[in-house]
Amino acid sequence: MKIFGLLLAVALLSSVISAQVKKPSPAPVKIPYSRSLQVIVVTTPDWPSVQGTAQVFERKQIGAHWRQVGDSFPIVVGRSGLAPDGELTDVKTVPAKREGDGKSPAGFFPLTFAFGSAADPAKTELPYSKLDEFTECVDDVKSTHYNTVVNRMQVGNFDWNSSEKMLAVGAPYERGIFVGYNSYPPVRGNGSCIFLHIWKDSNTGTSGCTAMERSDLEKILAWLKPEKNPYLIQMPKAIYESHQKSWNMPKIK
Repeated sequence: MKIFGLLLAVALLSSVISAQVKKPSPAPVKIPYSRSLQVIVVTTPDWPSVQGTAQVFERKQIGAHWRQVGDSFPIVVGRSGLAPDGELTDVKTVPAKREGDGKSPAGFFPLTFAFGSAADPAKTELPYSKLDEFTECVDDVKSTHYNTVVNRMQVGNFDWNSSEKMLAVGAPYERGIFVGYNSYPPVRGNGSCIFLHIWKDSNTGTSGCTAMERSDLEKILAWLKPEKNPYLIQMPKAIYESHQKSWNMPKIK
């Protein structure tokens, strides 16, 4: 009986620990943009611009026409503008996105999970992670956890010297969405910790994320459905319009 009791206690303890472990991460395999039924389109006037516009679109099924949802709204991107990701092969005259360059990535990116520090959880169907004092996004290029959100007390292999303590960021991270840039798999040095989050104001750029008013982000969170494979499409407007048909992107105004 003692052995049975011990085994039962171990099993219960294991289940509690397992239930507490947070593993917010992109899907192990990137779902292609062609299978997306929801997209957020962000465009800026040019590569160096910090300010831009977002429009939201959805379609009923693969191959159907995109339909705009709601009105467009303002956003800000990196303090140094945009930079193409490695898959945006048609852009060869602009340096690609790199770690620490202060630029937001341009391209096509899945939106994989939500997070927040606010007392009330975000109203969303996306997988959601509540930030605490040990939640960090690792930007150390030498770490095996590079470009992932982890809990320092639960991850097991603590091998980084640099990270973003997400709870300490404060108001901008009260609501957020992880952007699946450089995630399939992460390439060291290509950039990390890219989110949609609340802006400081309409003139202040980010370190590489895309930011907006809280009310706009909350509308997006409530609208997104994981089964619809939501995507962020982000690039300068001229690049977008020149490839809109060939890349099967929504027609923007």
